[in-house]
Amino acid sequence: MQLRFVGCGDAFGSGGRLNTCFHVSGRETNFLIDCGASALPALKRLEIARDDIDLILITHFHGDHFAGLPFLLLDAQFSRRTRPLTIAGPQGIETRLNQVMEALFEHSSKTKQRFELEVVELAPEQSKTFGAARVTPYPVVHGESGGPFLAYRVEAEGRTLAYSADTEWTETLIPLAHGADLFIAEAYMYEKVVKNHLSLKTLEQHLPAIGAKRLVLTHMNDDMLSRLDDIAHLAAEDGMVLVF
Repeated sequence: MQLRFVGCGDAFGSGGRLNTCFHVSGRETNFLIDCGASALPALKRLEIARDDIDLILITHFHGDHFAGLPFLLLDAQFSRRTRPLTIAGPQGIETRLNQVMEALFEHSSKTKQRFELEVVELAPEQSKTFGAARVTPYPVVHGESGGPFLAYRVEAEGRTLAYSADTEWTETLIPLAHGADLFIAEAYMYEKVVKNHLSLKTLEQHLPAIGAKRLVLTHMNDDMLSRLDDIAHLAAEDGMVLVF
């Protein structure tokens, strides 16, 4: 299994990093986790074949995780994609997708795709299988607007990947990432505790209970980025590839 960080930045492009979008591929799986506004040009720059992607998992409806979908879907339409595509995410995802399509490209939500498009709502702690991938969503805490908010545990091809999404500390992160082969965790702040986001120091307090085999930090602000030389954990970079 391979993970490529198509984008690992925060909403404000701290450090010049692109919006959140992760590409996971293996022998039987090929999917994205989140699709921020900059996802399409980033996928093209990295020469990732968009037509091979079967599934897009959305954690929440903030633009740096969700607003790339209209561009990706229209690009698929104009490039004559025929492969079916599934988009899965929190409750209300179909309505939210139609809204963002209309906001960015009027009438685009009413266009009949050349390919089969399925939009699926996911419920917290109810696992669902997509091809070779078993996806379990967990509820996380990221404010009042843009939700519901989900983190994902994905089991595929004998490996387990967990992603915290954007969240302050919540106990659900323990079962989410417990024993995972790879845990992608937000570390927006270094030590300051702020509402709706996770700091590295808070995360470190809980790492023994989480027990993930490998950790990589993402969605970092300028303060975190300025400290990377002094941080022992692996930090994501746009374009970085991890095999797990």
